[in-house]
Amino acid sequence: MAASSSPHALLVQQPLRPSSPLPCKQALLVAPLRRKTRLSTISCTAVRSPPVSPSVATGRIFNFAAGPATLPESVILKAQAELYNYHGSGMSIMEMSHRGKEFDAVIKKAESDLRLLLGISDDYAVLFLQGGATTQFSAVPLNLCAPGDSADFVVTGSWSDKAFKEAQKFCKANLIWSGKSEKYTKIPAFDGLEQNPDAKFLHICGNETIHGVEFKNYPSPSNKNALLVADMSSNFCSKPVDVSKFGLIYAGAQKNVGPSGVTIAIVRKDLIGNAQPITPVMLDYKIHADSASLYNTPPCFAIYICALVFEDLLEQGGLAGVEKKNQKKAGILYDTIDESNGYYVCPVEKSVRSLMNVPFTLKKSDLEKKFIEEAAKEGMVQLKGHRSVGGVRASIYNAMPFAGVEKLVAFMKDFQARHP
Repeated sequence: MAASSSPHALLVQQPLRPSSPLPCKQALLVAPLRRKTRLSTISCTAVRSPPVSPSVATGRIFNFAAGPATLPESVILKAQAELYNYHGSGMSIMEMSHRGKEFDAVIKKAESDLRLLLGISDDYAVLFLQGGATTQFSAVPLNLCAPGDSADFVVTGSWSDKAFKEAQKFCKANLIWSGKSEKYTKIPAFDGLEQNPDAKFLHICGNETIHGVEFKNYPSPSNKNALLVADMSSNFCSKPVDVSKFGLIYAGAQKNVGPSGVTIAIVRKDLIGNAQPITPVMLDYKIHADSASLYNTPPCFAIYICALVFEDLLEQGGLAGVEKKNQKKAGILYDTIDESNGYYVCPVEKSVRSLMNVPFTLKKSDLEKKFIEEAAKEGMVQLKGHRSVGGVRASIYNAMPFAGVEKLVAFMKDFQARHP
């Protein structure tokens, strides 16, 4: 039997719904799997469903999770269609050799499309890595510093704080500003900060996923020879970025561009090759650059999904248009919070509010659990704030449709009316 006509292929192409009668052909295919079922007991019912949108057909909900986060519906459907037999190869993308021609084309296109999206020049290497952005907290100082070198850190939330603490193991990390005393609700004015004149790099977190604080303009190190390094995990590819201002950008993919499992690093090439001797092989940028991200088996399926997302972003017209959509979504959500007469409160200073992660509390904190539970019943899930801060958090990444934010806003207004 050819691959296209195998019973499993039919089941993948036409997933069954438990509550629906089985079409004749599917019933006959499923029956042999049920050893005690006789063919004569199967009743065939013609199923002619009216045309419906994919979201209705699949019963998908609005997922406001901070990560792993919602992915574009079109990307998931395309991956589903290609999952069983990728481009006529007779294999799933998940089964292929990472050194085969099919996956080679996937990873090369992923890199090429990402370069187009962000305008990445040939002066930079694009690496597809593993270990999450957290692993880069070690890799960055190991690759960019000697043990006695200094590096400056601005701590605007939990993730930049973790990066600072990890870097202390591998270089002289200096904390030049922390927003901890103000519960990470601000970003400093850099003109007044005392930076180390000998610092090898200045490290920032472009967007703090937990606290909802985002850099709107990126600083420049006062040391002209220093590098700007940014963890952009939760706002990566959400807006245009001048990559040439950075020595290194790194980002976990599971917020805006893919599933968990792959981390992307954009590294200026002249910075590669000076890793400390103690650097583990899997943290050495040169190893991965020389091997085109194929030193060992990479997270192939995650990279494939990233490639589909990059393609989708380009089809939308690029990141300038994506940013406008994100501004519109965030705008109506923040307006609803600000116009609630204190019923909902976002603690973040308005000028640095994140377009990606919107944290807020209810005036009556005892209602927060009820708010989250009722929202879930309405098909809006993962609204609970991070365990370290509590409250509510709506993550509205690129793939969150405008309809999802509109539904949340309508629910918030209704909830306030019902629980004054």
